[in-house]
Amino acid sequence: MTAPVILVDPLPRTLQQIMAPSVRTRLERLGRLVISEKRPMSDEEIEAVLPYTVAILGQTAMSRERLERAPNLKAIINVETNFLPNLDYAACQARGIWVLTPASAFAAPVAEATLGLALDLARGISAADRAFRAGKETYGLEANADTLRFEGAPVGIIGFGDLGRKFRELIRPFRNEVRVFDPWLPAETIERLDCRQSDLDTLLEHSRFVVVFAAPTTENAHFIGAPQFARMKKGSAFLLMSRAGVVDFPAMLAAAASGHLRVATDVFPVEPVPADDPIRHTPNMLFSAHRTGGTADALLEIGSMAIADLELILRGLPPQLCRRADAATAARLRSPPVSKT
Repeated sequence: MTAPVILVDPLPRTLQQIMAPSVRTRLERLGRLVISEKRPMSDEEIEAVLPYTVAILGQTAMSRERLERAPNLKAIINVETNFLPNLDYAACQARGIWVLTPASAFAAPVAEATLGLALDLARGISAADRAFRAGKETYGLEANADTLRFEGAPVGIIGFGDLGRKFRELIRPFRNEVRVFDPWLPAETIERLDCRQSDLDTLLEHSRFVVVFAAPTTENAHFIGAPQFARMKKGSAFLLMSRAGVVDFPAMLAAAASGHLRVATDVFPVEPVPADDPIRHTPNMLFSAHRTGGTADALLEIGSMAIADLELILRGLPPQLCRRADAATAARLRSPPVSKT
């Protein structure tokens, strides 16, 4: 009898990145590992082990036809943390195959970095540092002529998944009124976390800090553009923390360059950003090089969550830690190509 196979096709991750040695040992106890980390696994390699495969860790393409050749498959865990369009989610659902992502591993570090960027936009911390180094600093009240207080300021959160909810919990001591725009959630979910459900225009008009955590979908490309930025109060802060494709990026830069908004972004339409890109000289901008989530501990949490749930699944129990794909919602997600971050 052939031992059950766990197909490991994790690029751009590697097992060393996402698993502590003790977690790797737990994985090895679950079956025979077939691993491809230097390149995506070839079709020939995949087909050779499909009949014996009980789980996939990675972004391996799985059409309905390929799924039919994997009669023992019980779980697909996307350790890159996006639900990609290379998988037949409806067929997995019909077969009872769990499709999971440990994306919430990034929630805490992203929320923490978002708070740091918001405080910087509010108080001009990095700008004051640059002025001091250039010998152009000012002191006292003069140095705070254009600053905001984050404490007590109205906050708007666009997209209230794992990242948005973690950020909401993190800012509780600041006593902000928090509005949320997320058309995928009922008011009850939002109100249970002491937030107010809001339409987009009302959120933009009333919030001094607007944070975007919205995932890209087939319906929201560039849904925040010049008309939306114009609704925000002059001098307000706008933070883009999810994906560049959900905003009209040139319009966002224009809102910063004109002095209408102060803007922070962790994501860009093209990454890495070319060295000569004029975006680098846009005033009223705070830049982060798509780095807020990718901390070493968050990456190790990916592996820990994945293996804990896989252990449950192979015992015939439901997963408890990873987010589950739903065929109806996964079809509307518009994840970008796999990145190296």
